[in-house]
Amino acid sequence: MSITPLMPVYPRCGFRPVRGEHCHLIGEDGRRCLDFASGIAVNLLGHSHEGLIGAIQRQAATLMHVSNLYGSPQGEHLAQRLVDLTFADTVFFTNSGAEAVECAIKTVRAYHQSAGNDHKFEIITFKNAFHGRTMATISASNQDKMHKGFLPLLQGFKYVDFDDLEGAKAAIGPNTAGFLVEPIQGEGGIRPASDAFMQGLRALADEHDLLLALDEVQCGVGRAGTLYAYEQYGIVPDVLATAKGIGGGFPFGACLATEQAARGMVIGTHGSTYGGNPLAMAAGEAVLDVVANEEFMAEVRAKGERLRSRIEQFIGNYPDMFELVRGRGLMVGIKMKFETRNFVAHLRDNHGLLTVAAGDNTLRVIPPLVIDDSHIDEFMDKLSAGAASFQPPEAA
Repeated sequence: MSITPLMPVYPRCGFRPVRGEHCHLIGEDGRRCLDFASGIAVNLLGHSHEGLIGAIQRQAATLMHVSNLYGSPQGEHLAQRLVDLTFADTVFFTNSGAEAVECAIKTVRAYHQSAGNDHKFEIITFKNAFHGRTMATISASNQDKMHKGFLPLLQGFKYVDFDDLEGAKAAIGPNTAGFLVEPIQGEGGIRPASDAFMQGLRALADEHDLLLALDEVQCGVGRAGTLYAYEQYGIVPDVLATAKGIGGGFPFGACLATEQAARGMVIGTHGSTYGGNPLAMAAGEAVLDVVANEEFMAEVRAKGERLRSRIEQFIGNYPDMFELVRGRGLMVGIKMKFETRNFVAHLRDNHGLLTVAAGDNTLRVIPPLVIDDSHIDEFMDKLSAGAASFQPPEAA
């Protein structure tokens, strides 16, 4: 057989981690790397957080899974906690971010169609977004690279330029059901939306009886410096998809909604075999125990400012490589003058620094939220050494 046992859909690199220690990963060959990728914004408590590990161990010894046909004291408690912490009145638990966005899409459509408005199915989304890899979520994105090989797409999405309020307004038509937007585009290049754009979408949704659904799978759960990024825009969404950091490394997501927005999500309309299992709920509780307080959020913002300030000072030394720094909290993007994947590989293979490539020639810097100044120092040392030893493609 020529195909690999793991279906070859990822271009896997040579680094093969087998153990994690706080903000570092250790490969099977003993090589140690500073992890400023966090499993793509997932391991927000690092790799050996005692509270998270203990919660999972205790729950695994008690009860891991039961059907959603039964009552769920674990799910009810965590759902109530999320309701108390956010805009939401109700929560549906999923296993991933893509599933959370799928639920959000269904919630938006069901809101209208449960009231007999079956023509209201179209959702306005924004270019260069990433919402997942299911058929619905790739259809919600305009990126051809995710469409190739999977046509035809699911109908009912209209693409508009990100941060273009006038374009969003012009796209509203008789079939429009709502908006789906990342407040901070992650895969698209760590691009925060403007206040005017987010507030304008909220106003348009109110004016036209549309739902505003946010994809905070990557920017949520403290990543941007508040529990959810929408808090920084002075708005309240109708629906929100969350995942990644909410499980701290355990597969877990959720779709949050107001009571009004969820009016179509009644018995029999949606479900999940594993969603809301007790093990995931224990992980979510442990993460919120750490993250869901203002003192921790203030530390994230302060660390993010220190990291961003040092990067901004540094990139001026390499005007042929770096252009600007953007982002919020510990969700930082370094826009480069060329495609970033070779530089990401160079940092990883030659300097023991893990980062992630993103769109718009952006180097994603998304460390665990529990980093301290020593990790920032180590990051800057490795980034500096990496930049000094890298040959930009223009000079190759």
